[in-house]
Amino acid sequence: MPWKKSSPALIATFERVRPPAGEGVEHKQMFGFPCAFVNGQMFTGLHEESMILRLAPEDRAEFLTRPGAAIFEPMAGRSMKQYVRVPPALLADEEALGEWMARALAFARSLPPKLPKKR
Repeated sequence: MPWKKSSPALIATFERVRPPAGEGVEHKQMFGFPCAFVNGQMFTGLHEESMILRLAPEDRAEFLTRPGAAIFEPMAGRSMKQYVRVPPALLADEEALGEWMARALAFARSLPPKLPKKR
């Protein structure tokens, strides 16, 4: 079953809150969805009508207390435990969303650089 494209409104929100490219931050597509990486580590992106953030364990625990927040599961039974799905209420609050995006970026920067795979 093919994935649905993200709505133009969600893409626009993502583009407004993601950090600009530079200082190690790259904007790329993954599976046809816009994402952001730092040092080769993905820290945020879109999947269908969801925005996802990669958070440190303590931030993730705090985030998951928000109504509607959940661990990201791109396919049923296939959770990506370091990533959370942003609830709709937070998507509507770009200032707060930007703060969580900054936490995701900081966590990804703390990880070892991910080197490109050798072919």
